[in-house]
Amino acid sequence: MSWNNGGGPNPWGNPGGGDQPPGPRPTPGPNNGRPNPWGNGRPPPGSGPGGAGGLPDLDELIARMQDKARRFIPGGPGGPFNRHSGGGGRLWLLLGIAALAIWVASGVYRVQPDQQGIVMRFGAFDRTTLPGLNYHAPWPIESAETPAVTRINRVEVGFRAGGDRTVVLRSTRDLPGGNAREVPEEALMLTGDENIIDINFSVFWRIRDAGAFLFNTRNPEETVKSAAESMMRQVIGRTPIQPALTEARARIEQDVTAGTQAIMDQYGAGIEVTQVQLQRVDPPAAVIDSFRDVQRANTDAERVRNEAESYRNDIIPRAR
Repeated sequence: MSWNNGGGPNPWGNPGGGDQPPGPRPTPGPNNGRPNPWGNGRPPPGSGPGGAGGLPDLDELIARMQDKARRFIPGGPGGPFNRHSGGGGRLWLLLGIAALAIWVASGVYRVQPDQQGIVMRFGAFDRTTLPGLNYHAPWPIESAETPAVTRINRVEVGFRAGGDRTVVLRSTRDLPGGNAREVPEEALMLTGDENIIDINFSVFWRIRDAGAFLFNTRNPEETVKSAAESMMRQVIGRTPIQPALTEARARIEQDVTAGTQAIMDQYGAGIEVTQVQLQRVDPPAAVIDSFRDVQRANTDAERVRNEAESYRNDIIPRAR
């Protein structure tokens, strides 16, 4: 009796395909008699103790973890810097996103309570911002300046609190501040009665309009100093020396303050002149001794004149 009814080759490996004696068939192996595709007699995955739903093979699991780790090792197979892998594109994408986030966040800035925010778009004035946390478009689209608008600034004319450009004309104890140095080209002025006077004064100012302050004047401090010096020369030029040394000091300060403010408004400098303060008003050091002699002579002349008037007022009525 033939086990292969079709007369073909025996599926159990008998090349002759002849008859098989009656009896039990051979039990198929784990691979049903076919060659093992995993090689070396290694059982296929899932055929372990857990069957089709069991745990994966340990060697295969370790191999998969090593393969994933290699993808994140620079220069390794499949690593982010390997030109043959696609990880480089992902890395550069992440770096680009981080750089974009930093660039966008660079537009955040803070304006302090004593400051005023000025936003410039492509270098031109755009808007003013209030104190607090603000935002502008990142550089180079917009930028911000935060000048202090409540701080009182001081400009010295005729003297400096210290520096190399000044010349000492007299003892430092005679000048304001104790360690100041005089600048003669600024301090010496001509009075209305053609006398020379030595004046040291300070100008106090603050920022009134931050936008105009930043864009309408190139050197605001030098502008204030030049305007105040010009006004002081004008006021002293119509004031005699004797009133300038004595009772006219307050009027001189007021006139110079108003005149300097008018110049700043004309320039559109965004500056408010708060005060002009005379520090010292004296004759020049080179002639101060002669000036004091003249003052003493004038005092003596006035005294003699008063004595003569008293004698006249006494003798004339008695003579009559």
